[in-house]
Amino acid sequence: MSTISLRLPESLHKQVRKLAEMESVSINQLVTLALAEKISALLTEEYLETRAKRGSRKKFERAMAKVPKVEPEEYDRLSR
Repeated sequence: MSTISLRLPESLHKQVRKLAEMESVSINQLVTLALAEKISALLTEEYLETRAKRGSRKKFERAMAKVPKVEPEEYDRLSR
């Protein structure tokens, strides 16, 4: 495991301390989890961008043509 020294504005440090208390975890654990979530989100965005570049409008329309043209169930309808 690595150790880093991190400088935080006092206001952010207070919020992190309060949240860590509320979650019953250490500040270290809270920051580690927050960093892991951010990294995951960024990597997911990168992955989706890469996949989107491989997309084909023609293939999409062909797949959509196979979807039955039926009204959605009542619970699946958008309210107007």
